[in-house]
Parts: sequence; structure tokens; C-alpha cells
Amino acid sequence: MLSIFSWFGYRELPPAESLRLIRQAGFEGVLLWWDTIEGVDYRDMPALARREGLWVENIHAPFDSGNALWEDSAAGQTILELYLRCVDDCAAFEIPTMVIHPAMTQPAPPMNPIGIERFKRIAERAERRNVNVAVENMRGAQAIARGEWVLEQIDSPRLGFCYDNGHHHARHAPEADTLSKFGHRLMSLHLHDNDGTDDQHLLLFDGTVDWQEQMKAIAATGYQEPTTLEVMNEGYAHLPPAAFLAIAYERAKRLEGLRKHPQSPEATAPSKELGA
Repeated sequence: MLSIFSWFGYRELPPAESLRLIRQAGFEGVLLWWDTIEGVDYRDMPALARREGLWVENIHAPFDSGNALWEDSAAGQTILELYLRCVDDCAAFEIPTMVIHPAMTQPAPPMNPIGIERFKRIAERAERRNVNVAVENMRGAQAIARGEWVLEQIDSPRLGFCYDNGHHHARHAPEADTLSKFGHRLMSLHLHDNDGTDDQHLLLFDGTVDWQEQMKAIAATGYQEPTTLEVMNEGYAHLPPAAFLAIAYERAKRLEGLRKHPQSPEATAPSKELGA
């Protein structure tokens, strides 16, 4: 199955129209942003997606206040309660997984037992609700270490890993290999490209990611869930939304082929007429 984030960067596009165009392009699944969306209550998004015939793969929890999760403060308790509600929402809307950042920005508060205890509470709620919680790998050595520490400290069948290959590729710590270490707990993917300097969310094959090696590494984990894109239109202003999605889908199909046949010699350079 091919899936994509419902918010792909066209701010003027109503959410319902975004979902219609996503399905029209050929995608079968969608990820949803679980917070304020202009023009529609985000709680209405699952029904809108399903009306278009899209499977709702997961929600992305808000992250602006994520650092507070590690603080002994009222703000820390507030963000914990928000994440617990996100788990409850997944159960209520029959969405299998929520994606969560281990923190927001660097410098973040030091890793400490307060944050771990809160993640344990989130995992316990997820176990009771039969929902998966996928901790996303972030950029930079400290952020990578924080996410890995959460997974090391909490052994729950409902707490796993969302692999964002763009975060890994952009200014990543070369010694970090979260995918190999925690691939057995992989629950979701965020796939996009960049030039290695920043988190650009480019269309696949428009940056410097070695997609053949990338998909070989993902295939080695045994992951069986959708091939999922988190691309956005920054740098593609000349493309109407439907054209952007058509290209994204064509690239996703090529990526799916590499995932199923990671040894394939299929060329990975983009078609020039489709490039940014």
C-alpha cells in the first residue's frame, strides 16, 4: 500500500479537497495531523478520508510543546494529558497508530526519569486501548539518543519506532543507526528526500538519499506496513496540487518496487520532466 501525509504543503487547499486529490492520484492510505486545521475540525478528518476510500494509517500528535514532557512543571503535565487523549482518540476513531516526537527542539531538557515515566504512562494507555505509539527519530546526536533511550527504557509491545529517513539523512550522526537497532519495533515510515543539509521534505529522488540502499535497509527489518511519504511542496510552487501528487505517486511506486526487490538495478535518478 502507498500512503502519504494529508498535509503536503498547499496551504490554500481545503483539507477535504486535499484528501480527494490524494485518492485521485492513486494513494490508498493517509496520515493525519491531529491538531488545529484551518477550515475543519481535525476530528472530522478520519470520516473525510474514509469517504474518499482512504485508509487512515496513523495520526501525528502535536509537538510544539514536546520539550515540556521532560520538565517537572504544569506544562509537562498538560502535554502528557494531551498525548494520552491522542491515544484515546486513536481508539475512538479506529486509527491503529499515533506518531510522537520524543522532544521538540534542541537544546531540549536533559533526559531524565520524569520524561521516561511519562512515556511509560503513554505506553500503558496504549496497551489498554490497543493502539500503537511510534516514537519518531529526530535530527542530531542528542535528539537521536533521546529517542533511542525511550525505546531502550520501555519494553512495551505498543511502543515502537517511526523511521523518518529525511531526519536521518539531514545532518545525522554518522554513528547512529536507529533503524538497525530498533527495526524490529518499526511501526511507521516518513519517507522524503533532501540534500543532506536540512529537512527539506523533497519529492523522492530529488535529493541525495541513496534510495536503493535505504529501501534495502527497511526491507531488512521485515516491516510489512505501507510505504509512506511525508513530502511537501516547498520548492515546487510551479506545480498545481494534482500534478505534485501525481509525481509523488509515480515516485512512490518506484520506491515500492525497490522495497520489494532491494537488489534491483532499477535506475534511481528522477525523470527530468518530473523534477522540481
